[in-house]
Amino acid sequence: SRPQALWPPLDFVLGAGACCGACLFTNPLEVVKTRLQLQGELRARGSYPRQYRGVLQAIGAVARADGLLGLQKGLTAGLLYQGVMNGVRLGCYSYAQAAGLTGLQGGSLLAGAVAGALGAFVASPAYLVKTHLQAQSVAAIVVGHQHNHQGVSSALGSIYRSGGVLALWRGVSGAVPRVMVGSAAQLATFSAAKDWVTCHQWFIPDSWLVALTAAMISSVAVAIAMTPFDVISTRLYNQPVDELGRGRIYRGFLDCFARVCRAEGPLGLYKGLGPAFLRLGPHTVLSMLFWDLLRQRAFLYQCGEGQS
Repeated sequence: SRPQALWPPLDFVLGAGACCGACLFTNPLEVVKTRLQLQGELRARGSYPRQYRGVLQAIGAVARADGLLGLQKGLTAGLLYQGVMNGVRLGCYSYAQAAGLTGLQGGSLLAGAVAGALGAFVASPAYLVKTHLQAQSVAAIVVGHQHNHQGVSSALGSIYRSGGVLALWRGVSGAVPRVMVGSAAQLATFSAAKDWVTCHQWFIPDSWLVALTAAMISSVAVAIAMTPFDVISTRLYNQPVDELGRGRIYRGFLDCFARVCRAEGPLGLYKGLGPAFLRLGPHTVLSMLFWDLLRQRAFLYQCGEGQS
C-alpha cells in the first residue's frame, strides 16, 4: 500500500523543523569543514602553511582565535538554509512517496535528486551567505577569500547592491548538483535501509531505533557521494567576483572541478572529508530521526482527527 500523505504545508514545516534541530548540533563541524575545504586553494599539497590539521585541532584553533561563539558562525544563515532547503526537499520527497513514485524502478533516487535540486535552488542565497560568514576569521587562522560581512542582513544587502537579485544565486551551479547527489543518496539509502531493518525485525515496529539505524547507514553513503561536490560548491560560493559579478578564480562547476584536480590532485576533492562525515553523520541521523518521528506523530494525530 502507498504511504499516507500529510497536508503539504505541514510536511514542509516538519522537514524544516527536523533539519533545523539537527543544524543546532552540527554547525560547529560545518564551520571547520568550510575552513578545511578552503585551505590550500589551488595549491599543491605541502606548498602552503596548514592552519587546520584535523577536526579536533581545527575546533581548538577556531575556539582560541574566534572564541567559542566562532564555532557557531553562520548559524542564523545555516538555520535559514536548512529550513528552506529541507522543507522543500523533504516535503517534495514525501509527496512523491505518497503518490507511489518512489516505488517505481529508480523512483526513490530520481525523486530524491529532483527534490534536492529544487530545495538547493530556492535556498541558494542562504547557503551563499552561510559560506561567506563561516569562512571569515581573524588573520592568524584565515583561509580563503574574506568578504567581511557584519551579519546575515548585511551580507544579503551587500551582495544585492553589488550585483542585483541574480547575485544572490551566485554559485548555484555548484549547489544544485551537490544537493541532488546528497539528497538522492540520503533519501534512497534511508528508505531502503529502513525497509531492510524493518524486514529483519531487529526492533519493534515503529521504534525510533529503526530510523536511527537506517540514518546511520545512510550517513556513510551521503559523506562519500557528496564531499567532492561539497568542496566545489564551497569554492564557487566563496570566490571573489569582478565588477560584472563574474568569479575571479573559477568560471563555473566544471572549471572548478578541473582546476582542483590539476592543482591539488583528485584527493583535493575530498578535503574536509573527516569533518564532513562527522557533520553529515550526526546531521543525517538527527534530521532523518527527527523527521521520521515527527511524521509518525503527525500521522497518528491526522488519523485520530479523521476518526473523531
